[in-house]
Amino acid sequence: MKALIYDGPEVLRYGDASDPVAADGDHLIRIEAVGICGSDMHAYLGHDARRPAPLILGHEAAGVILGGQKSGARVTINPLVTCGTCEACASGRTNLCPSREIISMPPREGGFAQFVTMPAGNLVEVPEHVTFAQASLVEPIACGWHTARLCRRAFPRGRTALVIGGGAIGLGAALSLVAQGVMNVKILEPNRLRAAYLRDACGQVVIAPDDLPDGGTFDIVIDGVGYEATRATASAQVKAGGVIGHIGLGDDMGGLDVRRMTLQEITFIGTYTYTAQDFRDTAAAMFDGRLGDLGWTEQRPLSAGAQAFADIRAGVVAAPKIVLMPQDG
Repeated sequence: MKALIYDGPEVLRYGDASDPVAADGDHLIRIEAVGICGSDMHAYLGHDARRPAPLILGHEAAGVILGGQKSGARVTINPLVTCGTCEACASGRTNLCPSREIISMPPREGGFAQFVTMPAGNLVEVPEHVTFAQASLVEPIACGWHTARLCRRAFPRGRTALVIGGGAIGLGAALSLVAQGVMNVKILEPNRLRAAYLRDACGQVVIAPDDLPDGGTFDIVIDGVGYEATRATASAQVKAGGVIGHIGLGDDMGGLDVRRMTLQEITFIGTYTYTAQDFRDTAAAMFDGRLGDLGWTEQRPLSAGAQAFADIRAGVVAAPKIVLMPQDG
């Protein structure tokens, strides 16, 4: 098969790779669409030791089952494979399974390829009215759905929210907050090209850093970026008694005003991916239209993947998500 292979920092090669072989209980899937995630960018830049080269990245995928009783079924892929028997899995917190694996990390190759294999339980069927590019968005939006759900559980009376970062994770979080009943949501996005796209094509309320209020304004703040500066913004902008949902993985240290968070009883929640139920709930919300038309992707062939990564790094991509199409080359 053809695949986009990560060979080292800022080096991606489109070429031949071994065809995957489905184990018992797994399905072989022909990948029709796969999104570029921020974590793929971290690996591409050499910042993720969990993803050593050479490796096929990509985990936001949708496609068609090949073979077996479900052959021909259109599916979106939950890339997080868990044991199903540990305490975390038994309690429904599958994302915290200590033996979890995700495609795009060893030992599982990722979805920037023409084919991949996945357990049957990780597949959600996609109705005909949803495109494969849209279906590939279930995974990134599920991250925001999970964070929004946890923030609302911590502050059920929350009515105002700030989402930091206007990529797919941030936009997905904003859409999820609205779908879950938080109607006053703003996105903080410093890139003017992307901010304009979010306003004009996605109907979002977008503010620049210079437009931020003095502080202590929002019931809920979701940091979809995860750098020291964005954490500082989150801890300054959240209201007393409010909640910060931290989903970004930009860097490890700094930024939080722990003294203010302590004195103002601000809740901080670190959130990782989503539970299996969150993934299914996100898919259902997408399929019935609660998350909008989801037409905010830019689609390119997989063979142009290296240039797509370079363009994202250069900040010249307006759309929140580039989706690569493996069957287009």
